[in-house]
Amino acid sequence: MAVKVIVPAPLRQYAGKQDSVEVNARTVAEALSTLTSQYGDLRRHLFTDEGKIRSFVNVYLNDEDIRYLQKELTPLKDNDVLSIVPSIAGGACLAGGAGLECT
Repeated sequence: MAVKVIVPAPLRQYAGKQDSVEVNARTVAEALSTLTSQYGDLRRHLFTDEGKIRSFVNVYLNDEDIRYLQKELTPLKDNDVLSIVPSIAGGACLAGGAGLECT
């Protein structure tokens, strides 16, 4: 099945600067494996050393979070779209008179 994988801006430098990559895969796991086989530097940003998707990396299949489907075993169809969405953390804490003020 031909599937489009959307690569987020922070990870494009590891995917040949492409915003999307088309892969042939039957499951989410196969699609991500194919993607990281083509772009080896991307693997460490998506997977733990044990081969699990990192906790701060969210994967959506046509706007549905795969965690609520069949996770990596979720089947794919032709023209499906997988989106990789890394969680963003941030803000700043400033020392204030009564403690920390975080934004």
